[in-house]
Amino acid sequence: MGLQHFIFRIGFAKSDGENMRIESFGMTDVGCRREKNEDNFLINDNLELYMVADGMGGHVAGELASKIAVKTVEEVITELNEDPDATLQDEIEIKPGDFKRWLQYSIVTASNRIFQKAVDDPALQGMGTTAVAMLFRKNRIYVANVGDSRGYRIRGKKIEQLTTDHSLVGEQIRAGMIKPKEAKDHRLKNIITRSVGFQDEVEVDVEARSVKVGDIYMLCSDGLYNLVEDDEIFDIITHHSLKEASAHLIDIAKARGGDDNITVILAKSISLEDEETESEDEESTLQC
Repeated sequence: MGLQHFIFRIGFAKSDGENMRIESFGMTDVGCRREKNEDNFLINDNLELYMVADGMGGHVAGELASKIAVKTVEEVITELNEDPDATLQDEIEIKPGDFKRWLQYSIVTASNRIFQKAVDDPALQGMGTTAVAMLFRKNRIYVANVGDSRGYRIRGKKIEQLTTDHSLVGEQIRAGMIKPKEAKDHRLKNIITRSVGFQDEVEVDVEARSVKVGDIYMLCSDGLYNLVEDDEIFDIITHHSLKEASAHLIDIAKARGGDDNITVILAKSISLEDEETESEDEESTLQC
């Protein structure tokens, strides 16, 4: 048996005097065929901010790109949280409470930093990373993504993918050229059409949804969902604790080959803030 790399973190989100509470757990594993883990993830329960980044561009470059991405997003959201009127780069203005823009701006900033790092060091040229992040605010969740790392929601008896894959096979599925079941074994499944840091500018998709007590949200890299079906993910998460489910999902992916790094974050809504919120889903999308 080869050397296994394994880390995990767990935390409970705290609210400032309100009642919204999020239980969270995150785990990453190098998998069975890679020598190094180029995934990075973020759990910041005080900010109610969670993120998964899957780096690319070689061992050193991929790991660095994903590390810069999660660090930058955390720094930017922290600054905006502490001072919503902070002066932003390029004289960008974000209206108070515009949490979609918070995520969009933080990922664009990360992309700029990664791209500039590669410009300064030719050995890192071509590096980039996927990014999927979620931010809880005022009984809403904001989910941003670039690339093919995914965000899901489990509510009641349904699992739903909240993000759109920015990948070649994803575009072919949406165009009706191939069926979703064909994507997992497609020879071009690893080609993404959008990434953070590969170019100096990046387009970020942001979804906004209402949160209900009992909702479970999952962020993951493709090393998980390429090997575990949605119905299996639903069954495991709904019948285990967040910690047990995370470990079980990674174990299944590894048992089926573990051909990539595997990362998963689970976050469950335990209670909401003391304010009225719409009973039905508020769905809106922002592309920047």
